[in-house]
Amino acid sequence: MEAFHYYPWLFPTMAAMFGVIVGSFLNVVIYRLPIIMEREWRQECADSFPEYHIEPPQGKFSLSLPRSTCPKCQTPLRLIDNIPIISWLMLKGQCHHCHAPISARYPLIELLAGVIACAVAVQFGFGVYAITLIGFSLTLLALTAIDFETLLLPDQLTLPLLWAGILVALTELGPISLYDSVIGAISGYLSLWLVYWVFKLLTGKEGMGFGDFKLLAALGAWLGWQALPFVVLLSSVVGLIFGLIQLRLQKQGIDKAFPFGPYLAIAGWCIMMWGQPFMAWYFRYYLGY
Repeated sequence: MEAFHYYPWLFPTMAAMFGVIVGSFLNVVIYRLPIIMEREWRQECADSFPEYHIEPPQGKFSLSLPRSTCPKCQTPLRLIDNIPIISWLMLKGQCHHCHAPISARYPLIELLAGVIACAVAVQFGFGVYAITLIGFSLTLLALTAIDFETLLLPDQLTLPLLWAGILVALTELGPISLYDSVIGAISGYLSLWLVYWVFKLLTGKEGMGFGDFKLLAALGAWLGWQALPFVVLLSSVVGLIFGLIQLRLQKQGIDKAFPFGPYLAIAGWCIMMWGQPFMAWYFRYYLGY
């Protein structure tokens, strides 16, 4: 542990390498988890409504099975094809067998994971709390990518993230007390839940998904209830701007659904990284808290 004290660059470097490696796994999660969820829903429908003759999913499909293949020619990826970032560059973004293009999303996620992990390590320094924040940040990255692609925020990620935040507060690893964490989780969920029902009663439409409630609850558990107003405000502003730009570029109407989870995740991560001094000043200066 003394090495991290004498060589301050060591922890950020190791964190960046760790992030890039985990980013490769995140690519698997981002691609496969929505498919796993869809297969589970189809199996449940087939079991619950046999009269509709719904065909259940065939074969095994998990995060590890079957082996990763080229989506076009179905050629299994070689071990050398799975080196984060480097393999994509060596292959020039193409399948080694059929030369079909490989999405730039894969190296981008790996690079982002490394940059995010390094940034957290630089900001918080070496410690158990910083390591937990790296895990928190990488989970937010996976949720952001999944929601952008599928408009889904899987319970398999949001709920463990919520409980992990409460566990970190319970073990006093960080500055957030257990009281603030629990109240943050409750307030985060109920605030968007109330907005959802008010909007639905007024318009008859669903304005957001339940995954957004759970994600904001998780952010409240990690950041405390004090951070929630700033997270909601920042995510709303950023989401409105980029959402309108996205709809404009895609030439879609304002009533077209677009993901809100990524903006919650981005806002929560920014508040985690740089918002604590501002929040402390705000509550002390204006509220005497």
